[in-house]
Amino acid sequence: MNISVETSRLPMPKPEDDSKLGFGKVFTDHMFLMDYDAAENWHDPRIVPFQGITLHPAATALHYGQEIFEGMKAYRGVDGKLRLFRPDENAKRLNASAERLCMPTIPVEDQLQVYRAIADMEREWAPSRIGTALYLRPTMIGTGQEIGVHPSSRYLFFVICCSVGSYFKGGLTPVDIYVEDKYVRAVRGGLGVAKTGGNYAASLKASHEASSSGYAQVLWLDGVERRYIEEVGAMNIMFIIDGKLVTPELSGSILPGITRKSVIELARDMGLTVEERKVDIDEVMQAGRDGRLTEAFGTGTAAVISPVGSLLYKGEEVVINNRAIGSFAQQFYDEIVGMQFGKVADKHGWTVELQQ
Repeated sequence: MNISVETSRLPMPKPEDDSKLGFGKVFTDHMFLMDYDAAENWHDPRIVPFQGITLHPAATALHYGQEIFEGMKAYRGVDGKLRLFRPDENAKRLNASAERLCMPTIPVEDQLQVYRAIADMEREWAPSRIGTALYLRPTMIGTGQEIGVHPSSRYLFFVICCSVGSYFKGGLTPVDIYVEDKYVRAVRGGLGVAKTGGNYAASLKASHEASSSGYAQVLWLDGVERRYIEEVGAMNIMFIIDGKLVTPELSGSILPGITRKSVIELARDMGLTVEERKVDIDEVMQAGRDGRLTEAFGTGTAAVISPVGSLLYKGEEVVINNRAIGSFAQQFYDEIVGMQFGKVADKHGWTVELQQ
Protein backbone atom coordinates (compact mmCIF):
# COMPACT_ATOMS: atom_id res chain seq x y z
CA MET A 1 0.00 0.00 0.00
CA ASN A 2 0.99 3.58 -0.60
CA ILE A 3 0.12 5.22 2.72
CA SER A 4 -0.16 9.00 2.60
CA VAL A 5 0.96 10.94 5.68
CA GLU A 6 -0.29 14.26 7.03
CA THR A 7 1.73 15.46 10.02
CA SER A 8 -0.04 17.13 12.91
CA ARG A 9 0.65 20.85 13.24
CA LEU A 10 -0.52 20.87 16.85
CA PRO A 11 1.35 18.05 18.63
CA MET A 12 -0.06 17.16 22.01
CA PRO A 13 2.05 17.13 25.19
CA LYS A 14 3.48 13.74 26.00
CA PRO A 15 3.24 12.19 29.49
CA GLU A 16 6.09 13.31 31.71
CA ASP A 17 5.92 10.43 34.22
CA ASP A 18 5.64 6.86 32.87
CA SER A 19 4.81 5.56 36.34
CA LYS A 20 1.50 7.44 36.37
CA LEU A 21 0.16 6.18 33.04
CA GLY A 22 -3.28 4.65 33.16
CA PHE A 23 -4.78 2.57 30.38
CA GLY A 24 -6.52 3.92 27.28
CA LYS A 25 -6.66 7.60 28.21
CA VAL A 26 -3.54 9.22 26.71
CA PHE A 27 -3.90 9.31 22.92
CA THR A 28 -1.17 10.17 20.43
CA ASP A 29 -0.90 12.79 17.69
CA HIS A 30 -1.87 10.65 14.69
CA MET A 31 -4.19 7.88 13.54
CA PHE A 32 -4.57 5.63 10.51
CA LEU A 33 -7.69 5.54 8.33
CA MET A 34 -8.74 3.46 5.30
CA ASP A 35 -12.10 3.19 3.51
CA TYR A 36 -13.94 0.34 1.83
CA ASP A 37 -16.77 0.11 -0.66
CA ALA A 38 -17.74 -2.62 -3.09
CA ALA A 39 -16.56 -0.68 -6.15
CA GLU A 40 -13.06 0.23 -4.93
CA ASN A 41 -12.43 -2.37 -2.22
CA TRP A 42 -10.03 -1.02 0.44
CA HIS A 43 -8.63 2.35 -0.65
CA ASP A 44 -7.19 5.70 0.48
CA PRO A 45 -4.87 4.44 3.26
CA ARG A 46 -3.68 7.46 5.20
CA ILE A 47 -2.11 8.63 8.44
CA VAL A 48 -3.66 11.88 9.63
CA PRO A 49 -3.70 14.02 12.78
CA PHE A 50 -5.78 12.46 15.58
CA GLN A 51 -9.35 13.62 15.10
CA GLY A 52 -13.01 12.75 15.48
CA ILE A 53 -14.91 10.52 13.05
CA THR A 54 -18.12 11.66 11.40
CA LEU A 55 -20.79 8.97 11.00
CA HIS A 56 -24.16 9.03 9.30
CA PRO A 57 -26.91 8.50 11.94
CA ALA A 58 -27.98 5.33 10.09
CA ALA A 59 -24.49 3.73 10.08
CA THR A 60 -24.72 -0.03 10.55
CA ALA A 61 -22.12 0.06 13.33
CA LEU A 62 -24.56 2.11 15.41
CA HIS A 63 -27.72 0.11 14.73
CA TYR A 64 -26.62 -3.46 14.09
CA GLY A 65 -23.28 -3.77 15.83
CA GLN A 66 -21.06 -4.30 12.80
CA GLU A 67 -17.86 -3.49 14.67
CA ILE A 68 -14.68 -5.43 15.41
CA PHE A 69 -11.35 -4.48 16.94
CA GLU A 70 -7.95 -5.72 18.03
CA GLY A 71 -5.43 -4.75 20.67
CA MET A 72 -1.66 -4.95 20.44
CA LYS A 73 1.35 -3.15 21.88
CA ALA A 74 4.64 -1.72 20.72
CA TYR A 75 7.29 -2.01 23.44
CA ARG A 76 10.37 0.16 23.86
CA GLY A 77 13.07 -2.32 24.76
CA VAL A 78 15.98 -1.89 27.11
CA ASP A 79 18.07 -1.41 23.96
CA GLY A 80 15.84 1.46 22.81
CA LYS A 81 14.34 -0.55 19.94
CA LEU A 82 10.59 -0.65 19.40
CA ARG A 83 9.01 -4.11 19.08
CA LEU A 84 5.59 -5.46 18.22
CA PHE A 85 4.61 -8.83 19.72
CA ARG A 86 3.07 -11.37 17.31
CA PRO A 87 1.21 -8.76 15.20
CA ASP A 88 0.56 -11.40 12.52
CA GLU A 89 -1.67 -13.22 15.01
CA ASN A 90 -3.64 -10.04 15.63
CA ALA A 91 -4.02 -9.55 11.89
CA LYS A 92 -5.29 -13.10 11.37
CA ARG A 93 -7.71 -12.78 14.29
CA LEU A 94 -9.07 -9.48 12.95
CA ASN A 95 -9.84 -11.24 9.67
CA ALA A 96 -11.52 -14.12 11.50
CA SER A 97 -13.70 -11.60 13.36
CA ALA A 98 -14.47 -9.83 10.08
CA GLU A 99 -15.61 -13.03 8.44
CA ARG A 100 -17.89 -13.85 11.38
CA LEU A 101 -19.58 -10.43 11.15
CA CYS A 102 -19.82 -10.39 7.32
CA MET A 103 -17.21 -7.66 7.00
CA PRO A 104 -14.39 -7.42 4.44
CA THR A 105 -11.01 -8.83 5.39
CA ILE A 106 -7.68 -7.03 5.00
CA PRO A 107 -4.62 -8.99 3.80
CA VAL A 108 -2.32 -9.82 6.69
CA GLU A 109 0.68 -8.20 5.00
CA ASP A 110 -1.27 -4.99 4.46
CA GLN A 111 -2.27 -4.95 8.12
CA LEU A 112 1.33 -5.49 9.20
CA GLN A 113 2.43 -2.58 7.02
CA VAL A 114 -0.19 -0.39 8.71
CA TYR A 115 0.79 -1.43 12.23
CA ARG A 116 4.49 -0.85 11.56
CA ALA A 117 3.80 2.52 9.94
CA ILE A 118 1.61 3.96 12.69
CA ALA A 119 3.82 2.59 15.49
CA ASP A 120 6.88 4.10 13.82
CA MET A 121 5.05 7.43 13.34
CA GLU A 122 4.18 7.54 17.04
CA ARG A 123 7.35 5.99 18.43
CA GLU A 124 8.09 9.04 20.62
CA TRP A 125 4.88 8.21 22.53
CA ALA A 126 6.20 4.76 23.50
CA PRO A 127 7.21 4.88 27.18
CA SER A 128 10.29 3.00 28.34
CA ARG A 129 9.39 1.72 31.82
CA ILE A 130 8.90 -2.08 32.03
CA GLY A 131 5.16 -2.78 32.00
CA THR A 132 4.32 0.25 29.84
CA ALA A 133 3.79 0.36 26.09
CA LEU A 134 2.39 2.11 23.05
CA TYR A 135 -1.03 0.48 22.65
CA LEU A 136 -2.50 0.06 19.15
CA ARG A 137 -6.26 -0.32 18.70
CA PRO A 138 -7.17 -1.40 15.13
CA THR A 139 -10.94 -1.09 14.57
CA MET A 140 -13.34 -1.75 11.72
CA ILE A 141 -16.88 -0.37 11.61
CA GLY A 142 -19.77 -0.51 9.19
CA THR A 143 -20.51 2.96 7.83
CA GLY A 144 -23.23 2.18 5.30
CA GLN A 145 -26.01 4.78 5.31
CA GLU A 146 -29.09 2.60 5.34
CA ILE A 147 -31.48 1.19 7.92
CA GLY A 148 -31.97 -2.54 7.49
CA VAL A 149 -30.64 -5.76 8.99
CA HIS A 150 -28.00 -6.68 6.44
CA PRO A 151 -24.23 -6.21 6.03
CA SER A 152 -23.03 -2.70 5.36
CA SER A 153 -22.01 -1.56 1.89
CA ARG A 154 -19.23 0.63 3.30
CA TYR A 155 -16.62 0.25 6.04
CA LEU A 156 -13.97 2.27 7.82
CA PHE A 157 -10.79 0.73 9.21
CA PHE A 158 -8.81 2.86 11.62
CA VAL A 159 -5.98 2.52 14.12
CA ILE A 160 -5.56 4.78 17.13
CA CYS A 161 -2.69 4.63 19.63
CA CYS A 162 -2.18 5.53 23.26
CA SER A 163 0.58 5.44 25.85
CA VAL A 164 -0.39 2.95 28.53
CA GLY A 165 0.73 1.62 31.88
CA SER A 166 -0.47 -1.51 33.66
CA TYR A 167 -4.06 -2.59 32.92
CA PHE A 168 -4.62 -3.34 36.61
CA LYS A 169 -3.51 -0.71 39.10
CA GLY A 170 -1.70 -3.29 41.20
CA GLY A 171 0.28 -4.68 38.27
CA LEU A 172 1.14 -8.30 39.14
CA THR A 173 -0.73 -8.17 42.44
CA PRO A 174 -3.26 -11.06 42.45
CA VAL A 175 -6.86 -10.02 41.82
CA ASP A 176 -10.09 -11.39 43.24
CA ILE A 177 -12.51 -12.92 40.73
CA TYR A 178 -16.29 -13.31 40.91
CA VAL A 179 -17.68 -16.40 39.16
CA GLU A 180 -20.83 -15.31 37.33
CA ASP A 181 -23.72 -17.80 37.37
CA LYS A 182 -26.66 -15.52 36.52
CA TYR A 183 -25.71 -13.55 33.40
CA VAL A 184 -24.41 -15.02 30.12
CA ARG A 185 -21.77 -13.43 27.88
CA ALA A 186 -21.73 -15.71 24.85
CA VAL A 187 -22.81 -19.13 23.59
CA ARG A 188 -21.32 -21.57 21.12
CA GLY A 189 -22.21 -20.49 17.60
CA GLY A 190 -22.57 -16.87 18.71
CA LEU A 191 -20.03 -14.06 18.69
CA GLY A 192 -17.81 -15.14 21.58
CA VAL A 193 -15.13 -16.28 19.16
CA ALA A 194 -14.95 -12.78 17.58
CA LYS A 195 -13.42 -9.67 19.09
CA THR A 196 -16.47 -7.44 18.77
CA GLY A 197 -17.98 -4.79 20.98
CA GLY A 198 -21.17 -6.78 21.54
CA ASN A 199 -19.32 -9.34 23.65
CA TYR A 200 -18.05 -6.62 25.95
CA ALA A 201 -21.42 -4.87 26.11
CA ALA A 202 -22.91 -8.17 27.28
CA SER A 203 -20.40 -8.26 30.13
CA LEU A 204 -20.92 -4.75 31.51
CA LYS A 205 -23.82 -5.46 33.86
CA ALA A 206 -22.11 -8.38 35.59
CA SER A 207 -18.76 -6.57 35.68
CA HIS A 208 -20.36 -3.52 37.30
CA GLU A 209 -22.04 -5.65 39.96
CA ALA A 210 -18.82 -7.57 40.65
CA SER A 211 -16.82 -4.34 40.89
CA SER A 212 -19.36 -2.89 43.30
CA SER A 213 -18.73 -5.91 45.53
CA GLY A 214 -14.97 -5.48 45.43
CA TYR A 215 -14.07 -7.95 42.69
CA ALA A 216 -11.72 -6.99 39.87
CA GLN A 217 -13.11 -9.25 37.14
CA VAL A 218 -15.89 -11.68 36.27
CA LEU A 219 -15.24 -15.32 35.37
CA TRP A 220 -17.83 -16.47 32.85
CA LEU A 221 -19.43 -19.91 32.66
CA ASP A 222 -20.88 -21.48 29.54
CA GLY A 223 -24.30 -20.22 28.48
CA VAL A 224 -26.02 -23.61 28.27
CA GLU A 225 -25.22 -25.66 31.37
CA ARG A 226 -23.75 -22.79 33.42
CA ARG A 227 -21.00 -25.05 34.74
CA TYR A 228 -18.06 -25.00 32.33
CA ILE A 229 -15.53 -22.19 32.69
CA GLU A 230 -15.00 -19.96 29.64
CA GLU A 231 -12.96 -16.79 30.16
CA VAL A 232 -12.54 -13.72 32.33
CA GLY A 233 -13.94 -10.39 31.11
CA ALA A 234 -10.64 -9.10 29.71
CA MET A 235 -8.55 -12.28 29.63
CA ASN A 236 -8.38 -16.00 29.04
CA ILE A 237 -8.01 -18.05 32.24
CA MET A 238 -5.56 -20.78 33.24
CA PHE A 239 -5.15 -23.03 36.28
CA ILE A 240 -2.33 -25.11 37.71
CA ILE A 241 -4.07 -28.23 39.05
CA ASP A 242 -2.06 -31.27 40.18
CA GLY A 243 1.00 -29.72 38.56
CA LYS A 244 -0.68 -29.46 35.12
CA LEU A 245 -1.65 -26.37 33.15
CA VAL A 246 -5.41 -26.61 32.64
CA THR A 247 -7.33 -24.15 30.48
CA PRO A 248 -10.76 -24.14 28.76
CA GLU A 249 -10.70 -25.44 25.21
CA LEU A 250 -11.57 -23.12 22.33
CA SER A 251 -15.13 -24.33 21.91
CA GLY A 252 -16.50 -21.52 19.74
CA SER A 253 -17.58 -19.12 22.48
CA ILE A 254 -14.13 -18.18 23.78
CA LEU A 255 -11.82 -15.61 22.22
CA PRO A 256 -8.63 -17.30 20.94
CA GLY A 257 -6.17 -15.17 22.89
CA ILE A 258 -2.70 -14.51 21.52
CA THR A 259 -1.12 -14.39 24.97
CA ARG A 260 -3.04 -17.60 25.77
CA LYS A 261 -1.49 -19.26 22.72
CA SER A 262 1.98 -17.99 23.69
CA VAL A 263 1.72 -19.29 27.26
CA ILE A 264 0.63 -22.74 26.05
CA GLU A 265 3.62 -22.92 23.71
CA LEU A 266 6.00 -21.79 26.45
CA ALA A 267 4.50 -24.29 28.91
CA ARG A 268 5.10 -27.14 26.50
CA ASP A 269 8.66 -25.92 25.95
CA MET A 270 9.11 -26.19 29.73
CA GLY A 271 7.85 -29.77 29.74
CA LEU A 272 4.65 -28.82 31.55
CA THR A 273 1.62 -30.97 30.77
CA VAL A 274 -1.06 -28.83 29.11
CA GLU A 275 -4.74 -29.80 29.10
CA GLU A 276 -7.08 -27.81 26.85
CA ARG A 277 -10.50 -29.19 27.72
CA LYS A 278 -13.84 -28.53 29.33
CA VAL A 279 -13.18 -27.25 32.86
CA ASP A 280 -16.03 -27.64 35.34
CA ILE A 281 -16.25 -24.89 37.96
CA ASP A 282 -17.03 -27.53 40.60
CA GLU A 283 -13.77 -29.29 39.69
CA VAL A 284 -11.82 -26.08 40.20
CA MET A 285 -13.51 -25.24 43.48
CA GLN A 286 -12.90 -28.78 44.78
CA ALA A 287 -9.25 -28.58 43.72
CA GLY A 288 -9.06 -25.33 45.65
CA ARG A 289 -10.51 -26.94 48.77
CA ASP A 290 -8.10 -29.88 48.46
CA GLY A 291 -5.05 -27.69 47.88
CA ARG A 292 -4.50 -29.15 44.40
CA LEU A 293 -5.24 -25.79 42.78
CA THR A 294 -1.92 -24.07 43.31
CA GLU A 295 -2.20 -21.22 40.78
CA ALA A 296 -4.73 -19.40 38.63
CA PHE A 297 -3.99 -16.52 36.28
CA GLY A 298 -5.45 -14.61 33.38
CA THR A 299 -3.64 -14.07 30.08
CA GLY A 300 -4.15 -11.19 27.67
CA THR A 301 -2.45 -8.40 25.75
CA ALA A 302 -3.55 -5.71 28.19
CA ALA A 303 -2.26 -7.32 31.39
CA VAL A 304 0.02 -10.07 29.93
CA ILE A 305 -0.31 -12.24 33.06
CA SER A 306 -2.74 -11.42 35.87
CA PRO A 307 -2.54 -13.71 38.92
CA VAL A 308 -5.83 -14.65 40.60
CA GLY A 309 -5.87 -14.44 44.38
CA SER A 310 -9.34 -15.86 44.99
CA LEU A 311 -12.51 -17.15 43.35
CA LEU A 312 -15.98 -16.49 44.74
CA TYR A 313 -18.67 -18.91 43.52
CA LYS A 314 -22.17 -19.15 45.00
CA GLY A 315 -21.06 -17.53 48.22
CA GLU A 316 -17.97 -19.72 48.72
CA GLU A 317 -14.51 -18.24 48.40
CA VAL A 318 -11.42 -20.24 47.51
CA VAL A 319 -8.10 -18.48 48.20
CA ILE A 320 -5.31 -19.46 45.80
CA ASN A 321 -1.63 -19.63 46.80
CA ASN A 322 -2.24 -17.37 49.79
CA ARG A 323 -3.06 -14.56 47.34
CA ALA A 324 0.54 -14.52 46.10
CA ILE A 325 1.79 -14.78 42.53
CA GLY A 326 2.72 -18.37 41.68
CA SER A 327 6.02 -19.55 40.24
CA PHE A 328 4.57 -20.55 36.86
CA ALA A 329 2.70 -17.27 36.42
CA GLN A 330 5.91 -15.41 37.27
CA GLN A 331 7.92 -17.48 34.78
CA PHE A 332 5.45 -16.88 31.96
CA TYR A 333 5.35 -13.17 32.74
CA ASP A 334 9.14 -12.88 32.87
CA GLU A 335 9.58 -14.80 29.61
CA ILE A 336 6.97 -12.92 27.58
CA VAL A 337 7.79 -9.47 28.93
CA GLY A 338 11.47 -10.27 28.58
CA MET A 339 10.98 -10.93 24.86
CA GLN A 340 8.81 -7.86 24.42
CA PHE A 341 11.44 -5.58 25.97
CA GLY A 342 14.48 -7.28 24.44
CA LYS A 343 15.76 -8.68 27.74
CA VAL A 344 15.23 -12.34 26.79
CA ALA A 345 16.23 -14.02 23.52
CA ASP A 346 13.21 -14.48 21.24
CA LYS A 347 13.65 -18.12 20.22
CA HIS A 348 10.21 -18.28 18.61
CA GLY A 349 10.48 -15.26 16.31
CA TRP A 350 7.45 -13.63 17.90
CA THR A 351 8.75 -10.07 18.07
CA VAL A 352 8.94 -7.67 15.14
CA GLU A 353 11.55 -4.92 15.46
CA LEU A 354 10.72 -1.56 13.94
CA GLN A 355 13.50 0.21 12.09
CA GLN A 356 14.95 3.27 13.80
